[in-house]
Amino acid sequence: MDVDVVIVGAGPTGLMLACELGLADVRPIVLERLTEPSDEAKANGLLGQVVRMVDHRGLYERLSGSPEPPRPAPYFMFAGMGLDLGLLDDNPIYTLPVPQHRIVQLFAERAIELGAQIRWGHGVVGLSQDADAVGVDVAGPDGSYRLPARYLVGADGAHSMTRKLSGIGFPGVSYDRTTSRWAHVSVPDDWLDPATGGLDVPGHGTVSPFIGIRTEHGTFSYAPLPGRAPMIATTEWDRPVPDGPMSLAELRESVGRVLGADVPMGPPTGDGPHALRRLVGGNNRRAERFRDRRVFLVGDAAHVDAAGGQGLNLGLQDALNLGWKLAAQLRGDAPAGLLDSYDSERQLAARRVTGYAQALSALLAPGSDVTALRELFGELLEDRSTVQRLAALTAGTDIRYDMAGVDQRGQDGHDRDRTHPLVGRCAPELNLHTPRGPVRLAELTRTARPLLLDLTTGSSLAGALTGWDDRVTMVAARPELTGHDSRAGQATALLLRPDCYVAWASDSATPDAAERAALRAAAGRWFGSDQPSPSDLVRQLP
Repeated sequence: MDVDVVIVGAGPTGLMLACELGLADVRPIVLERLTEPSDEAKANGLLGQVVRMVDHRGLYERLSGSPEPPRPAPYFMFAGMGLDLGLLDDNPIYTLPVPQHRIVQLFAERAIELGAQIRWGHGVVGLSQDADAVGVDVAGPDGSYRLPARYLVGADGAHSMTRKLSGIGFPGVSYDRTTSRWAHVSVPDDWLDPATGGLDVPGHGTVSPFIGIRTEHGTFSYAPLPGRAPMIATTEWDRPVPDGPMSLAELRESVGRVLGADVPMGPPTGDGPHALRRLVGGNNRRAERFRDRRVFLVGDAAHVDAAGGQGLNLGLQDALNLGWKLAAQLRGDAPAGLLDSYDSERQLAARRVTGYAQALSALLAPGSDVTALRELFGELLEDRSTVQRLAALTAGTDIRYDMAGVDQRGQDGHDRDRTHPLVGRCAPELNLHTPRGPVRLAELTRTARPLLLDLTTGSSLAGALTGWDDRVTMVAARPELTGHDSRAGQATALLLRPDCYVAWASDSATPDAAERAALRAAAGRWFGSDQPSPSDLVRQLP
């Protein structure tokens, strides 16, 4: 019997997709060539909008270990220059420090809870597809076999076998000028600044925690990660690379060259895994397409970049975008073009991150001309609008999807901006008052169903989506907006896709006939016809 979806790769992105499909009653098989989860120290946490997204799926508390909802970070950086996030009324930058191996562990547990099957030690060695199915050739511990599936998703990293077997190009730029080094270390207590938690470097000053610095010789950062050994990292340009494995002595020498000062460091203490890595060069690449008929690419299989912290933010949102669309297609209620929208929407997001990475590289490079550019840039960072734009770019909240220009006229019948400022963007954070008591928007999205949030006077949208009751959850509430997009105004109604992007919005106390028609048009555009789907008709047969 054919499997609905096979996912190649049991990293964070592949497992997140398995969770999304599970929430829609799709039971994927996840193939992973490694025989067990890797304990290699990779990403140190989640950054940006995806922190809110894991909260929207009820995973934030598992990852953070705290029942408190996520809060925006008090500060962050761009190219080694601090962003004064205190200037912003709407701070979109969230951080969640948690090692990647822990993310994998928790996502795997959740995927299995939702019915996914994870096959460790099973690698893809071939595939073919036709109009109806994908045939996946797999090499497993007990030999080779062929696995038929309706759809295949490659979440198998930058060297994706899925992408290569599908003949999808991976154009972009490779850099060979840089050598990056990072390691978990221990440093003497008397080198630590008790007031800031930073690192006191004689002759250089205090290096603030998590805020990297750039000198004419490279970059340096100090990250005292909660509950773990601190991490020190450097990047240098145009230097010979030593033979042999990375060592703490090599990192210490690199720090000396970058800072012009010696920083004593010893082996890390506490639980691992501990990082001790060297990376020469880097890549900014994006697949020519993220879909080839019944094969899809997500995460690093679709795009890689040299912007630290952006990879998981981008990849996990690929999974959130694709999961509900695949499930709708499998149920038979997907509107025409829904699966194609995955490629167009996520290509847009990947292009933004590629540009972000290239800008970082340019502003961190050595040279007096770059130093002059940074001085000018530093002046611009005193401007609130500049900080807001860079914060949104860093967090990934600057993305606005094309929602097909749904007409939204005012009650007076006059044309105005045809699209509400929130349409196409991720929904703002909302605290709500419902008949059952106070609730956060994130608590209403745990099931990954479309959501009509009716905040109008007298819940005037009741019955507006008759015909979509089986697919769209409607919640009537009173709003208490907190830190939302300043362009949004006091939104009175929101239609959210399962990935929490706004498909339709209104700011009318009682939306008129034209707005209600636009609401139904948006529901049809994203959630299919208001007539029963084939799967519904089958369920209704005696």
